[in-house]
Amino acid sequence: MTGAPSIRLRDAEVSDLDAIMALETATFPGDAWSRYAMLAELASPHTLYLVVHSDDELVGYAGLSAPSGAEQADIQTIAVDGTHRRLGIGTLLVEQLLAAARGRGAREVFLEVRADNPGARALYERHGFVEIGVRPRYYQPDDVDAVVMRANIAPVEGVA
Repeated sequence: MTGAPSIRLRDAEVSDLDAIMALETATFPGDAWSRYAMLAELASPHTLYLVVHSDDELVGYAGLSAPSGAEQADIQTIAVDGTHRRLGIGTLLVEQLLAAARGRGAREVFLEVRADNPGARALYERHGFVEIGVRPRYYQPDDVDAVVMRANIAPVEGVA
């Protein structure tokens, strides 16, 4: 009998770029971020990217844009490998990003999610996100609307 896979969460590093891009293009084939854009995100002092490994395989990642001291943050992206969905990895990533945003002083967190992705929308709603608008035909090339969502988060004690 084999045990459950070992799941590990850690901060992303530039050395993770190849694995992140492989998951990015597999998850978002029509509108994946470019390698250059992802590299810039990983290197920015205003972002936090996390990766999740199952055994030795990168199976998820997520990014947050949250300049220290800013009252607003944005979840940039979340991706979980199809074979590892419904195992709590998305929940773990959202919770960690919200905690990081709070720790950097954010009071609101925003994101966009595909209108045709009810699973992701439900995940975000469980974490306090509410729909505040729609960006028509935002996701290309298939012209899918983006639902804009916001969550209000309580600040960390002592952070102005």
